[in-house]
Amino acid sequence: MKLLTKAEEQIMQAIWKIEKGFISDIINALPLPHPAYTTVATIIRILEKKQFVAHNTYGKNHEYYPLVEKDHYTGGFIRNFTQNYFDNSFSGLVSFFAQYHRLSVNELEEIKEMIEEEINKNNLKK
Repeated sequence: MKLLTKAEEQIMQAIWKIEKGFISDIINALPLPHPAYTTVATIIRILEKKQFVAHNTYGKNHEYYPLVEKDHYTGGFIRNFTQNYFDNSFSGLVSFFAQYHRLSVNELEEIKEMIEEEINKNNLKK
């Protein structure tokens, strides 16, 4: 999967948030200060070429919607990030956050519970 630039990702975050909308809706979903209309329109055209976004036409207006689900993109992004920064080791990634971001005991317990749930699910599939 293609990775997005920071600007493209920001526009996609807005589109995922609103699910579908016109350029003005997308701009309103972005944090302040809002980028120019033409800037957003240009980035959306790029996202259409990358097949992340499509549109429905109503006269001269285009209503945009995502073609790529946020979870799907996030998974690809995390896999790429883990490969490039942690030698493809998810345990290295988790260890990094546990050591360097001073996770609270509650956060560590939540992570532990999620891992235990996944282990149990995998054991049931065997």
